[in-house]
Amino acid sequence: MKNYQLGEFEEIVLLTVGILNNEAYSVAIKDEIESRLTRTVSMGALHTALIRLEEKGYLKSWSGDSTEDRAGRPRRYFEITALGKKAMLYVKESREQLWKAIPKAVLEAKFNWQ
Repeated sequence: MKNYQLGEFEEIVLLTVGILNNEAYSVAIKDEIESRLTRTVSMGALHTALIRLEEKGYLKSWSGDSTEDRAGRPRRYFEITALGKKAMLYVKESREQLWKAIPKAVLEAKFNWQ
């Protein structure tokens, strides 16, 4: 399988677009990530990741209808492409292989966290 390159945050963004399905626009993506992962997301970092994912062909976007609450500006919606779905599956399978390769003793070891 092709070597798909995804950074951790790109992977999170891609997965979140999948979760939101047809309602994936920047503010909704940000809110969903922050809610699910208890992690602060800057709009600048999010927009950079969305642009990179679109340039890689993993996402495509389109403009929604203009709304009064956005001063006539349309929302930009995102969806996962077929290539993006392949990248997601590749990353999932790669991580599962790594998890399976960890000896049980390592995961069962008790740690003294202080």
